[in-house]
Amino acid sequence: MGDGGGGAEEEEQVMSEVHLGCPPHFSGLHVSRFSFSSRPLGPSGDDDCDGSGGSSLIAATSGSCGLPDAVAVDEDGDLVLDRRRRNKHVRSDYHPLTIQHGVTSSLKSVGLQVWKAALLLADFVLHKSFTSSNFDGVTAIDVGAGTGLVGLVLARVARRIFITDRGTDILDNCLANVHINSRMLKFDEATICVRELDWKMSWPPPVGTYDPSDPRYLWSADDIEEAEKATVLFAADVIYSDDLTDLFFDTVKKLMSSGAKKVLYLALEKRYNFSLDELDIVANGYAHFRSFFATQQEHGGAPDRHKPHLVGKQIDLAEVPQYIREYERGKDLEIWEIEYSPEHELQ
Repeated sequence: MGDGGGGAEEEEQVMSEVHLGCPPHFSGLHVSRFSFSSRPLGPSGDDDCDGSGGSSLIAATSGSCGLPDAVAVDEDGDLVLDRRRRNKHVRSDYHPLTIQHGVTSSLKSVGLQVWKAALLLADFVLHKSFTSSNFDGVTAIDVGAGTGLVGLVLARVARRIFITDRGTDILDNCLANVHINSRMLKFDEATICVRELDWKMSWPPPVGTYDPSDPRYLWSADDIEEAEKATVLFAADVIYSDDLTDLFFDTVKKLMSSGAKKVLYLALEKRYNFSLDELDIVANGYAHFRSFFATQQEHGGAPDRHKPHLVGKQIDLAEVPQYIREYERGKDLEIWEIEYSPEHELQ
């Protein structure tokens, strides 16, 4: 999610750990091929495939998917011959997930990158879709969708999903990823609506006449009506700035208090830095994030108008098998299930 900032000076670049295998100093957009199947990885991170691990990373020119003329490279940036990707060990239930993304970006364009929390949340969606009917036929909203990865996985079973973010470059890239994956993941592109949702303007967004050629990705009145019928919200790696966290939860609370009852599944990665205020290593923004909702234990008892309107429960990641093989979870990833508690609305 962009912060709407800008300036004449060159902005500092950041890079997701997911992109460490990409060619160094690569500029423009890149395409990475991830993989998943209906059978999760084992404890060692391997399954019945060849065990080589790692995604196939493919160079693409800016503004183009680049798939026909792509060049595959391995984690060291060396050429990978195509025959290495077609071997007898590939399982019949293997599904490729092809994501176009930036390798590095400024903070305001981090939505162009793939982040671990999005891969974790995609694992959660895959697990639910493989083991239950919870997400079958749902209408959902991905808030701050970035590359659209979570929405693409959900589109296999959902009736409609709104992939939302801010900025034409990020939304164009989302739409490109929809086009790239619809055939391989076997979903109807009409299932996915890519729309601009600026958290600074909260909910509902301004209404405009939507045209597929319009780069502004405007909402129609019908879009807003359908979005408010959504029962599930998703967000991944949107907690990295206190100011944006404020705007995010303002938007989420207005969404969750409109229309159908909704649940939010939010994945994040704690990032630690030394704090001069605390004189200690702390997870930036995490305490601020946690201040927006009570846990189920904290929520108990008589209604208190000073309590948060949201109630959250941390999901045990031991219950979420890993289906996407091209990332390492580590200990700093979390998923929260958050619901709206209208009895705590201020009068």
